[in-house]
Amino acid sequence: MPWISIKDEGKATGQLKEIYEELKGKRGKISNIMRVQSLNPGAMKAHLNLYINLMFGQSGLSREDREMIAVVVSAANGCEYCVNHHAESLNHYWKDSERIQQFIKDFNPLELAERTSQMLNYAVKLTKTPKGVHRSDIYALRECGFSDEDILNINLIVSYFNFVNRIANGLGVEFTPEEVQGYKL
Repeated sequence: MPWISIKDEGKATGQLKEIYEELKGKRGKISNIMRVQSLNPGAMKAHLNLYINLMFGQSGLSREDREMIAVVVSAANGCEYCVNHHAESLNHYWKDSERIQQFIKDFNPLELAERTSQMLNYAVKLTKTPKGVHRSDIYALRECGFSDEDILNINLIVSYFNFVNRIANGLGVEFTPEEVQGYKL
């Protein structure tokens, strides 16, 4: 249970009920990270729109790239909720739970493309030491073949997961294996 009250589906009315129905339609079910925002349906709706845009919208980044960013940022922040959710999604692509566990612990020993490593190193740096990010970090991403649009999307996804990690960690959002599995990709 989160540390604040929530409105469950059975008690939802108006905008909240519409959002819950939209979530079930788009994702198959309602995640606890969305439920914890039920006392502010307007923010929940804006959050949902941002999530759908960043994780499923048109982009030069693959869905796998986006899930890797989600896991790396969430691991850096110690957000077990988001690590578990997005490791589950990443495993849809990798189908290798041992590799996923190593990735969560430290992605550096894994054999990843230089492009992927550069993207993930930028994600960690922006998460842990945002003031330490410099123009040279952007140049390094460009050198690996990322367009400026890709770089913007990487930055937005990193920033988004830092935001969501703070919701989850700051409000005690929990997960269960059942809650983590079974979402539409």
